[in-house]
Amino acid sequence: MNGTLNDSLELEVHDMVVPVLTGIYSEETHLPQPLRISLTVELEAPGRFEPDSPLSASKNYLDLKHAATAALPPGVHFTLIEAVADHIAETLFLQDRRVRRVAVKIVKLAISEGGEAIGITLVRHRP
Repeated sequence: MNGTLNDSLELEVHDMVVPVLTGIYSEETHLPQPLRISLTVELEAPGRFEPDSPLSASKNYLDLKHAATAALPPGVHFTLIEAVADHIAETLFLQDRRVRRVAVKIVKLAISEGGEAIGITLVRHRP
């Protein structure tokens, strides 16, 4: 049984530290820099989750982790972290038609001077 159109499930994987080639300044462009990536993915929710509901009724958290790590193309330099976030969102939309919305938060760890979190949050909705 399907839920209503307003029912949703949010899956979250937060605070993954991923080395990514990104940046616009010369000191940033030759080595990967650590990004703290957090994902919130909204899925269509079934009408109910039963005690014996299979994993296919939801989504494997490892799929989210994969989109933010192994699915990033090796050796590709992303000028902006916004492009990293876009790539992750697109990967998640392609993985599963039930994904309605993806929020990708990226914090650039290398530029923090006093422990502040400097970065972006990109929110994309299924086209």
